[in-house]
Amino acid sequence: MTCQPSPRHHPDWAEAARAVRIETRAFIDGSYKEASDGATFDCVNPATGAVLGRVASCSAADVDRAVAAARRSFDAGDWSRCDPAVRRRALIRLADLIEEHRDTLAILETLDTGKLIRDSATLDIPGSADVFRFFGEACDKLLDEAVPVGPGALAMITREPVGVVGAVVPWNFPLKMAAWKCAPALAAGNSVLLKPAEQSPLTALHLAGLAAEAGIPPGVFNVLPGFGPDAGAPIGLHPDVDCVGFTGSTEVGKLFLGYAGRSNMKRVWLECGGKSAFIVCPDAGDLKAAAEAAAAGIFFNQGEVCSATSRLFVHEDIQADFTALLLDAAQAYAPGNPLDLASGMGAMVSEEQTGRVLSYIETGKAEADLLCGGSRVLAETGGSFIAPTIFTHVDPRAVIATEEIFGPVLSVISFRNEADVVGLANASIYGLGASIWTRDLDRAVRMSRALHVGSVSVNAVDHVDLRTPFGGVKQSGNGRDLSLHAFEKYLDLKTTWISIRETAA
Repeated sequence: MTCQPSPRHHPDWAEAARAVRIETRAFIDGSYKEASDGATFDCVNPATGAVLGRVASCSAADVDRAVAAARRSFDAGDWSRCDPAVRRRALIRLADLIEEHRDTLAILETLDTGKLIRDSATLDIPGSADVFRFFGEACDKLLDEAVPVGPGALAMITREPVGVVGAVVPWNFPLKMAAWKCAPALAAGNSVLLKPAEQSPLTALHLAGLAAEAGIPPGVFNVLPGFGPDAGAPIGLHPDVDCVGFTGSTEVGKLFLGYAGRSNMKRVWLECGGKSAFIVCPDAGDLKAAAEAAAAGIFFNQGEVCSATSRLFVHEDIQADFTALLLDAAQAYAPGNPLDLASGMGAMVSEEQTGRVLSYIETGKAEADLLCGGSRVLAETGGSFIAPTIFTHVDPRAVIATEEIFGPVLSVISFRNEADVVGLANASIYGLGASIWTRDLDRAVRMSRALHVGSVSVNAVDHVDLRTPFGGVKQSGNGRDLSLHAFEKYLDLKTTWISIRETAA
């Protein structure tokens, strides 16, 4: 997530942004529609405070309409029971269309979330296309099984789509997270309801039109913008939704578990919060490279990353040298206009999130020593910008070291030995990721095994590849996105026994 290839150079991203057409209607049963009651909400550019448009605010009635369309399409079998090669062609065509619309999608993502255009254009949008292409290519290569059970019977294990899937995704990587959920669910033959976060609906709505153009039948893919209580909860509670894939806060993830228990016991797959550890051992070697990686691990995407390495553990013997290098590295993340390729960091996604992060910063000032940042900046723009913030001498039990802040705020904690830091890193309700910096292979393997997390990056930070699974343990969630393992969430296994006469009649 944190690698930054050279951006595509647009002649003028700001000028291009002024020409982008914004779709604001929901997408249900193959066409764009207003909310059933006509309700809308303001979609705001967090870098300027300007209203981008008034987006359809869906309710339980709209969820009912979309679920009915999804169930009808699933039962009809045009997608769920077709030759998987049909799904392969449609999803690969969708990936092609995402690439063809990459500038428009990148601009929409940046206007909607405040993230840097260079990241939208070179990471988020191409990465989303790659996900649809990967699962499209894979969907006709999933093989069923025949089990040898003797001459008197045949046992078959077949994979079948679960039915209607609700995909509820966050605002930090809107299109990418939509792809992570929807691509495997669609490739498996399910019908999908995508509920984007109310802070970032625009790329999901644009995606819906591309999906229809790619040949995905009406009812198979629906997009329902709106607020959590109005549109998200009805998806979780709906008795005809068979599965929910959710990425977001642990607090809301727990709500979806409750919705499942109150309704039809639908399976709920969760990718939730994190408080990932970045561990710098005394034998890390290149401390400058490690410091630059530590800065990227927390300041990339304004720190609005579930797996952000927001707890930095540095061995006490190298802490002074490392902290100086870290301070230098943080200078590259000065906030600025997200449409300007020279900006080091973009805007926070909303005023609400800005206030939340600033509140944690004030708490941190009473708990630890402020090394840099710690304030709102660029207020004259009307946008929501926060300077990269680093606290040192942080008690590992402090609020800023234990609670997920979801912003550009780093806690630096010293440690004495390997056992000490493993215990500190594991002393969290979360278990999404970790980064270890060491030149000792034995130490790297030993610590990787000891850390109770879903992913460990050694001499790297937050490394994610669509060919490898991504997810967490503890209150970071369950199940895995990405890789062929993602299919397991959206497919049921069915065993069929057939008795065979051993002699002809």
